[in-house]
Amino acid sequence: MQQFALFFLAAAAVGGIAWVFIYPLLSGERKAERRMASIAKPDPAVRIKRVQQRSRRDEIEGTLKQLEERSKKQRRVSLSTRIARAGLEWSKRQFLMTAAAIGTAFFMLPFLMGAGLLPSAALGFAGAFGVPFWMLAFLRKRRETRFLDSFPDAVDIIVRGIKAGLPLLDCLKMITQEAPEPLKSQFRGIIETQAVGLPLGEACGKLYEQMPLPEANFFGIVIGIQQKAGGNLAEALANLSRVLRDRKKMKGKIKAMSQEAKASAGIIGCLPLAVMTLVYITSPQYISLLWTDSIGRLMLAGAAFWMGTGVFVMKKMINFDF
Repeated sequence: MQQFALFFLAAAAVGGIAWVFIYPLLSGERKAERRMASIAKPDPAVRIKRVQQRSRRDEIEGTLKQLEERSKKQRRVSLSTRIARAGLEWSKRQFLMTAAAIGTAFFMLPFLMGAGLLPSAALGFAGAFGVPFWMLAFLRKRRETRFLDSFPDAVDIIVRGIKAGLPLLDCLKMITQEAPEPLKSQFRGIIETQAVGLPLGEACGKLYEQMPLPEANFFGIVIGIQQKAGGNLAEALANLSRVLRDRKKMKGKIKAMSQEAKASAGIIGCLPLAVMTLVYITSPQYISLLWTDSIGRLMLAGAAFWMGTGVFVMKKMINFDF
């Protein structure tokens, strides 16, 4: 019995020694530990590369934050900026004098025709504060459309110039000589801003201030990141050009698909006026009560209000923002 116990203890001791010293070699635990140690302590070249990637990522994040803050500030624009975005060379005083003249004309014409003081005042208010700002919005929209039509071609010119070995500033100067308006004037402003000492990335970023479009913001972001973090500018601008053309194609497709809804909305909006005109032609005494009687004028004002509300709602439903 004692011999069996000694044999058991000796076997257990040998097995324990083998488990401690031989098993890690056979199972590969030592190799795994060495591998983990090498991962935990990379060589200096890998460490430097990781630090550079981290610093570049931090610079890109900082640039994006600055652009986001700048876009938030651009939500409230002054009257002078709105006039400049519309492509007008007017001063603020000239615009206000023009608005006052339009408001006076809208007030005097119906008042002299006997429409009454209150309707004339309402039309004068609409003429002074509605029509001039509507014209600004119309001119700005038309100018932005012209800008978007030629902007992808301008980006392609920059890409080809960079691939040919030209500096970025020379490529921008080529656009100021060959591109149509308003693209020419906007890029001329970038060159003039850079000439007074502002970095080229920030000068390109200011394009969004005069042309508040996502495409212009994309261009400023690409140039700003490349100027700070480096990279292949030709490839980045080529990708941007492809994105701009895809966005333009998508806008055209959505516009074509929404034309039926816009035509229906136009017919619905014009139908009451058309019916009113036909009734006036056939039975003028029947419909003249709407503007000769006080209750009729009240009903006409209510109908105009609700019709305007419906047209506004339909306009919001069929317009798409990008």
